[in-house]
Amino acid sequence: MAKSATASPAKAPAIIKGAPVLRVLGTSVTLLDCIRDQARQDLGIDIRFEVLDGVEAQTRGVLSPDSFDIYDQWFHNVDFIWPASAVQAIDIKRITHWDEINSLPKTGRVTLHAPLGDGCKPVDRLYVQPDGNFGPRPTNKITMLPVSHNADSFGYRRDLLPPDLIQEEESWGWLVDERCCGLVGLQSDCAIGALDAALAVEAKGLVKFNDIGNLSIEEIDKLIECLINLKRQNHFRAFWSDHSAAVEQMKQGRVGIESLWSPALIELKAQQLDLSMAAPREGYRAWYGGMSISRCVSGRTLDAAYEYLNWWLSGWPGSVIARQGYYISNPQRSRPLMSKADWDYWYDGKPASEDLYGVSGDRPVIRKGEIREGGNYIQRMSKVAVWNSVMDEHNYLVRRWHDFLSA
Repeated sequence: MAKSATASPAKAPAIIKGAPVLRVLGTSVTLLDCIRDQARQDLGIDIRFEVLDGVEAQTRGVLSPDSFDIYDQWFHNVDFIWPASAVQAIDIKRITHWDEINSLPKTGRVTLHAPLGDGCKPVDRLYVQPDGNFGPRPTNKITMLPVSHNADSFGYRRDLLPPDLIQEEESWGWLVDERCCGLVGLQSDCAIGALDAALAVEAKGLVKFNDIGNLSIEEIDKLIECLINLKRQNHFRAFWSDHSAAVEQMKQGRVGIESLWSPALIELKAQQLDLSMAAPREGYRAWYGGMSISRCVSGRTLDAAYEYLNWWLSGWPGSVIARQGYYISNPQRSRPLMSKADWDYWYDGKPASEDLYGVSGDRPVIRKGEIREGGNYIQRMSKVAVWNSVMDEHNYLVRRWHDFLSA
């Protein structure tokens, strides 16, 4: 059967001597080889990716703005990079398709009546305010260009979990359910993993939080105490910082249920494991990715940075990241570049009308008849329980999270 996904681009030609160099710092979420090669080809810019894990990229972003030109990560990291003056304001008049970006990052909601969700909502960090801080009131300057996003949860192998559990309605509480003892994996970054854990213990009725995206010191202590007690019972099997580790531990059967990102799910599905991604009754933990420009960038490199940002909203990149389960901020521009089968599955929540191929295009990752968990784009992004967050007591959470990991 012919591949339904857009064919992978041909290998990029050699970079023209004297082309501007653009250094992009980020994670494996969006820094894909095919993205870099196509951007080089389309823009004539010598684009160089430096791929780190989330915490390493965040640290570099704050401490070494002279080591990168584009910072490609997540909106909750604006809480670190903007106060540190590591990045400069982006002029939306230079963003070609700004008006096409949908309402989710601009207002906090994908529809008028969708819940806002707790945590670090992108809109609250999007606009540069007259006093130089960030906030939700629209201005002509932004801190980070909204690009990729998704609603995350956890994945589980049906063949490794107790049958009575998987017959129940999916819930974050499964991560701390005693029937999963010894089978659980968590993301190790506390800005993400602690939220998964907080959603789990609250869903299980072990702790009640006032604002799950911004825990108090007392609530952090209750959460960590609960997690340490579970860890001493050998409840948690593994922790991961990069999605490739999540893939390996689930593929090998070391874990049966874990925090999972969409690319990991796609890789595991390609191996035809009996795997499901949960649509928890409590809602999703969502994230929004974007790109900022280092404060050190000027001149021709600054022009190249804007060219690269605009290229990301030009359609092709959005059509590629859709095949690893991610959404783009202006999806209608990517739609003509996607097959009907891909669009129907990834965005419209319809059963796959044929086998669907991943980014590499070498094998099916979604089988004919499969339906994406949670429904279509509007349905999934209208069920955000919490956004990835930097809490007011972030430093305290980091210390206590380390207590948990080392217990």
